[in-house]
Amino acid sequence: MSSNSVTVRQAALDAPLLMLAYGVLRLLDGLDGGPGPGLAWNLGHLAFFAAMLLFGALAAGLVPLAPTGARRVATVAAAVTVLGVVCFLWVITGDLSPAFRDSTPLPTPLRAAGPMAFTLGMLTLLGLMVAARRVPVWSPLLFGAAVVAVTVNLNLLPLAALLLVTALAPLSRQPARPEPARTPRATSGPVRSRALH
Repeated sequence: MSSNSVTVRQAALDAPLLMLAYGVLRLLDGLDGGPGPGLAWNLGHLAFFAAMLLFGALAAGLVPLAPTGARRVATVAAAVTVLGVVCFLWVITGDLSPAFRDSTPLPTPLRAAGPMAFTLGMLTLLGLMVAARRVPVWSPLLFGAAVVAVTVNLNLLPLAALLLVTALAPLSRQPARPEPARTPRATSGPVRSRALH
């Protein structure tokens, strides 16, 4: 098994941790009665923005790790994921800058399709990682559970982020290298025959 790239290992660790930071900051921001511009709002959205950038990098980094016969599927899945990432980044930028949101609003179909594209793309890539024996079968299941949690209630974002941390943890570790095959020791000197006399 070849090693996971540095990009994959780092993005698989940092992206869900940044999502966790966003979830916690979002809850803190709501303590004053509702979400709105302020320090927690801005920091949370910046963490969300960085997390989505890393998810895009992770998706691209998973393509060469897919089984050889499924590279085209992985490439399409990565492209779909990146489309979802771009939609998220567009919305986040609009949340941080009302002027950007008013001047270049995200079309309604993309606003609806973005999260779906991101989810389907990532689940497909994680399914391919299961086929490549790089993650266990529960990895895409936990990723899906995280998406469901956020869909049910955005206040569950910290829980969803912890599920993402667990789901992507196998990718954040360097896989064990197989032990080299042992070769028999070469005998020194001529082999003596033990024929019966």
